[in-house]
Amino acid sequence: MTGRVSLLLGAVALVAGAVAVRLLAGGDDAGETVAAGTPMVQVVVPELSGDEARGRDLFGASCASCHGENAAGRAAIAPPLVHLVYEPGHHADGAFVLAAARGVRQHHWTFGDMPAVPGVSPQDVAAITAYVRALQRANGIY
Repeated sequence: MTGRVSLLLGAVALVAGAVAVRLLAGGDDAGETVAAGTPMVQVVVPELSGDEARGRDLFGASCASCHGENAAGRAAIAPPLVHLVYEPGHHADGAFVLAAARGVRQHHWTFGDMPAVPGVSPQDVAAITAYVRALQRANGIY
């Protein structure tokens, strides 16, 4: 009996993982492919002030072309940052600084490696991170 339960749980985990990968790669849960560049998640945008508002402007200039407006991702281009994968407990703020400075090897998604982002300072990335964290909180990601 234990073997059957383990097998069933393993199969459920495998299917759930495949669905998660498909969603991150730009497919919907019905197995249809979403047009490249389409926002991948819906994002509630809170009122922003200070560094969050500055971060929104910097994000628009340096990150949105790949990660989409309001960090909603762009199907077949780059993942949403308003996603549980990027919650503070999994990707600390320093991960954003390193990603901008050095780029990131593909690991959570199937979009390929992220290149470094030229022209953004660590202070700029701190403001961008404040903006992304505000979006995450407004969308239930803590």
